[in-house]
Amino acid sequence: MAKKKNISKIDILTLYMDFVTENEIKPLDIEDFCKNADIEETDFYAHFKSFKKVEKAIFKELFKNSLEVLNESEEFHSFDKKNKLISLYFTFFENLTLNRAFILISLKGCKNQLKSFSTFSSLKKSFIIFVDNLELSESIVPIEGLEKIQKKFINESAWVQLFLTIKFWLDDTSDAFEKTDILIEKSINTSFELIENKFLKNIFDLGKFVYKEKFQKNDN
Repeated sequence: MAKKKNISKIDILTLYMDFVTENEIKPLDIEDFCKNADIEETDFYAHFKSFKKVEKAIFKELFKNSLEVLNESEEFHSFDKKNKLISLYFTFFENLTLNRAFILISLKGCKNQLKSFSTFSSLKKSFIIFVDNLELSESIVPIEGLEKIQKKFINESAWVQLFLTIKFWLDDTSDAFEKTDILIEKSINTSFELIENKFLKNIFDLGKFVYKEKFQKNDN
């Protein structure tokens, strides 16, 4: 039988997810995987260098698909920052739920937090871009010289929040994952309340004071 031709990146992602779901185990060898998927190894290596790269790309693609769905909605573009973020969460977790069987198997060996961070590295980059475009740091009073630190702190905090929500969802056994839905709304609402109440500004004001008192005085 002739091998499949014109294999795209998405084709490989789909074939990999199908293999994992059907066999309930991740493939160990690229050659065997290609034989099973009826594709040439050269087609695989044209897009990916390892299975780890494939898994990273899958989570990034799920996120990308969620954004594409949202961007097709005129209503989404009229939302404020908080509701845009909540909408993204719900759409993204719907995508995760549709692929839950694959994700549970894929992340089975990633209970260690550092390994999980590695698997989600491409997802993190895409999510940070989204959060950065929301310009959440503009919701707090800028502190001269610390604007970049403020933005990075907010972006990284938003990512940690998403990461912890994914970890919660993995263990969620409630009907229709309603506990995850509750967590999403409560955590995002709380985050925005902290920002809008200038909680972060107070932290950075304190940091600026300590810096001036401790370090600048030492330089004099």
